[in-house]
Amino acid sequence: MTIRVALADDHRVVRVGLEQLLGTFEDVQLVGSADGGEAAVRVSVAEHPDVLLLDLSMPDLDGVEVTRRLAAQAPETRIVVFTSFSDRERIVQALDAGAIGYLLKDAEPEEIHAAIRAASRGEAPLAPKAAAALLAERSARPPTVELTARERDVLALVVAGHPNKQIARRLGISEKTVKGHLTNLFQRIGVQDRTQAALWAERTGALRD
Repeated sequence: MTIRVALADDHRVVRVGLEQLLGTFEDVQLVGSADGGEAAVRVSVAEHPDVLLLDLSMPDLDGVEVTRRLAAQAPETRIVVFTSFSDRERIVQALDAGAIGYLLKDAEPEEIHAAIRAASRGEAPLAPKAAAALLAERSARPPTVELTARERDVLALVVAGHPNKQIARRLGISEKTVKGHLTNLFQRIGVQDRTQAALWAERTGALRD
């Protein structure tokens, strides 16, 4: 199976080097290359890559915000953050926003290839040198996810046990719109169903004033 990959990095030397490296992997097809965050969103929405290698530090739109946008606009694309360990706080933010894993920029070619393959299978490639520290930091505090006012309204009604039809009626929106909000919300907070979303809300205090 060919894995369709896009990459985003504002440093031309790094970007070109990655393009050349990806060209040596027989099971990888490069379908897009972006020099910034806005371009990364456009490429991913247009090309629907299986995996996006995403730099965190870009001037126009950073990797965390790119991840948030693509969680809603191209949820089928699995994002692997590509950065340095000094960015560990933003790595955690990117994982909370929906990135599936991360690589450090000093990764060996075989590590990059293995990470792309793992991400394409839905696994979470985490750079071994930083995984323990990052996971400890992430588990030490609940993830920070800023909910929109509408997401808060929907989540509050989910916590109260209301089905989609009742939520739609109470909020004056369509049932399809409710489902869309829930799909985006589940992706952003990293849960699979309504029960997990309700537990997340209780654990993090996301609905407290």
